[in-house]
Amino acid sequence: MKAKLLIACLLLSSSVAFAAQPVHKKYTQKKASSPTAVKTAHLSKKKTYKVAKPAEDFSGPLRLGSSMAIVVDQASGETIFSRNSDSRAPIASITKLMTAMVVLDSDPDMNEAIMVTDDDVDYVKRSSSRLKVGSVLTRQELLLLALMSSENRAASALSRAYPGGASQFVVAMNRKAAQLGMTQSHFVDPTGLQSSNVSTAEDLVKLVKAGYRYDDIRNTSTTDAYDVVYDNGHRTAYRNTNALVKSPEWDIGLSKTGYISEAGRCLVMQARIASRPVIIVLLDSAGKLTRIADAVRIKKWLETSRASGYRVG
Repeated sequence: MKAKLLIACLLLSSSVAFAAQPVHKKYTQKKASSPTAVKTAHLSKKKTYKVAKPAEDFSGPLRLGSSMAIVVDQASGETIFSRNSDSRAPIASITKLMTAMVVLDSDPDMNEAIMVTDDDVDYVKRSSSRLKVGSVLTRQELLLLALMSSENRAASALSRAYPGGASQFVVAMNRKAAQLGMTQSHFVDPTGLQSSNVSTAEDLVKLVKAGYRYDDIRNTSTTDAYDVVYDNGHRTAYRNTNALVKSPEWDIGLSKTGYISEAGRCLVMQARIASRPVIIVLLDSAGKLTRIADAVRIKKWLETSRASGYRVG
């Protein structure tokens, strides 16, 4: 009896001791971080301080990134700023302003349906287009896409639908340039894809002034966006190539961008700045955003006290 009682006591004490030990679960504990990992984590918590760039000074001379530029007071004709404004250069899709004027001067039916054909495809520079061959749009829609979204096939289709066809359209372009006194300008196609379309910043001021007199050009060139809806219900969204037209800080009455490698990035605008209408021409801007940055610089410069009187810079 004593032996049995002794065994029972021993079993009871061992079970209590076992229950007191911690239970170890497999795969639930994370491995301790290595010294390298700990060091990296420590470094990542370091605060970084951005050094603020000094504000650009617009009270001094105007500095632009465009090779050729001109700013003109539209009302007085006074040249406010000029850089290489008489230098002749390719103008890319700025050409489409002339294209639009020639189309509108022929007083066509703007609701007439025109088909985009293979003749409108760019096989030289192979520029991209979302306007597919076989698409049928009204002349009004083609004009809108040519000016707002710089659609090359739209501009080409407009020239083909001109009385006498595309060849006569180019003749009309150069005749119109002569009428406007654009003596340093020459056009060979309605899209601006060919580098033989040339002008000067001074001549393009004349082009913008003339284009501004057309309601259709003012309205279409400053439209922010447009969806083309085809008969099959397919919808294609187009946007303005000049992001400034939708900015509440700008009052833009006419706009056109352009780009081919030979011309660089180009921009022409009519805008109201410091309560006065001005014409801005920027040619051969190297970077994608340079022409926009230059336009912003011009605006801020004109708004300063130094330039408020619109003296030549």
